[in-house]
Amino acid sequence: MANTDLLFMPAITAAALIRRKKLSPVEYMDTVLAAVERLQPKLNCFVTVTADHAREGAKAAEQAVMSGQKLGPLHGVPVSIKDLIPTKGVRTTFGSIAFTDNVPDRDDILVTRLRAAGAIMIGKTTTPEFGIKGQTDAPIFGTTRNPWNLERTPGGSSGGAAAAVASGLGPIGLGSDGAGSTRIPAACCGLVGLKGTTGAVPYQEARDAFGNVVAAGPLTRTVADAAIMQAAMAGADPMDPWTVNAAPLGQISPALLSQNLSGLRIGYLSRAANKAVSADVVKNTKDSLGALNDLGADVEEVIAEVDWISDDQRVLYLCSIANNLGAVVERFGDQTDHVLRAYVAAGKKYDIAAYIKAIAARTRLFRAVQGLFETYDFLVSPTLTRTALAADFNGASGVVEIDGEGIGPAQPHLTGFVYPFNLTGHPALSVPSGWAQDGLPTSVQIIGPRHSDGDILRLGALLEQARPWADRRPSIATT
Repeated sequence: MANTDLLFMPAITAAALIRRKKLSPVEYMDTVLAAVERLQPKLNCFVTVTADHAREGAKAAEQAVMSGQKLGPLHGVPVSIKDLIPTKGVRTTFGSIAFTDNVPDRDDILVTRLRAAGAIMIGKTTTPEFGIKGQTDAPIFGTTRNPWNLERTPGGSSGGAAAAVASGLGPIGLGSDGAGSTRIPAACCGLVGLKGTTGAVPYQEARDAFGNVVAAGPLTRTVADAAIMQAAMAGADPMDPWTVNAAPLGQISPALLSQNLSGLRIGYLSRAANKAVSADVVKNTKDSLGALNDLGADVEEVIAEVDWISDDQRVLYLCSIANNLGAVVERFGDQTDHVLRAYVAAGKKYDIAAYIKAIAARTRLFRAVQGLFETYDFLVSPTLTRTALAADFNGASGVVEIDGEGIGPAQPHLTGFVYPFNLTGHPALSVPSGWAQDGLPTSVQIIGPRHSDGDILRLGALLEQARPWADRRPSIATT
C-alpha cells in the first residue's frame, strides 16, 4: 500500500486491518510520524510531537494484537490532542506564554477514554492563545497554515488539529468548540467537525461547569470516524453535571435508517446574524440540500423571525474572556496575543446589567431554536459565510470580505451560524459541501434537537454518500 493511501485511510478501516493482522501498528505509526516530520515545518500544526511515546504505544499495540488481547475500537490509531486539553507528562501550553512550561500531572478524561479505546497520541496540536479566536496563531509558536493553501488559515481554535487531519497526519484529532472551534476549522479544511449536545461528552476543563458552552469533539475526514470517536469519549462523568442524564449519541430515528428520507422536514437557515454569504457557499449549500431532497426530504427556507442576539453573544463572550483571562494580560502584557488583549479590554467595558441582559437573551435564543424544531426535524445552514480567511487575518479589527465586498467583523459575518448553538446546547455537525472557485472547501452545518447527536451524524453520512468528499487530498500531502 502506498504511503499516501495509508495516511488518508479512515480510522475505522485502519483499526479493522490492525485487528485482522493485515496492518502493523508499528509500520502505520512510522508512516504517520515520517509525514509529521516532513509537513510540520510547512504547516506548524503541532506544539509538541510525542514521537517516542507514539512508537512505544505502537509496539505495545502490535504485541496486544499478536497475543490475542481484547482490542478497543480505535486500537493502534494515531490521534492528535488539542493543546487546550491536559495530557499527563506532556506539555500543555494553552497557546500562552503563561503556560509555556506547564506539564500536567493528569490526563483529561477524554484523553483517558481515547487511550482506553486503543488510540495512540502523536502530539499536541496548535491553538490560538486560550482558544479565543477563529484563526490559529499565537505568540509562542507562530502561525498555523491551511494545507489546501498555505496563505490561508486552517480556522480556529482547533486549527492545528484540522490542519493535521486534513494533511494525513493521523486520521482523527481531538478539538474543542466554545464558539465554533471544531466546526470553523472543519469548514476551512474540508473535514467533519462535531459539537455534540452539551453533556454528550464530558468537558472537565470548563471554568463554569453549570454555564458551560464548550464541547470537546472530533475532527475527522469521514462521518463514521467522527461517530466512533465520539462514542469512545461519551458517557457520564461526576465532574461534569451536564453528563448525568445525557444520552451520548441518542437513538437513531427509524426515519433515517434507510436512504428514503420521505417526510423528513429540513429547514434551511440562509442567514443568522450575518449580512451576506458568498455565492460559492450558497451554491454548494443548495446543492447539498438538493441531494437530501433527492432522497425524499422536504426542504424549505426558514422564514420564522429569530433574534440571533448577536450583540448579546458578544457580551457573553467578551465578559467571559475578560473575567477569566484578564489576569494573564495584566501579568504578561505585550507577550500575549494582541487579540486577547483587545478582547479583555472590550469585555471590561460591560457592566453587570449588560451581562444579566445577555444571559436572558441566551434563554430567549434557546426557546426560539426549540420553536423551530416544532416545525422541522433538522436545520441546515452554511457553516461559514465564505472560505478560509488569510492566515494573518486580524481577528480583533479585520473586516471579512465576501465576494469582493467588505462586510464587517468575523463575528457574526464569518461565524454567525456557529456560535448560537453553543449557547443553546443543540448538537451541530459540520460536513464538506463542495469546493469554491478559490480551490478551498466549503461546508454545511446540520443542527438537530438536543440529544439527537446520532441523528445528525446519520444525516451527515447520507450526505457524504450522496456527495463524497474524502477522496480529495491537498497537494502538500502528496508531493
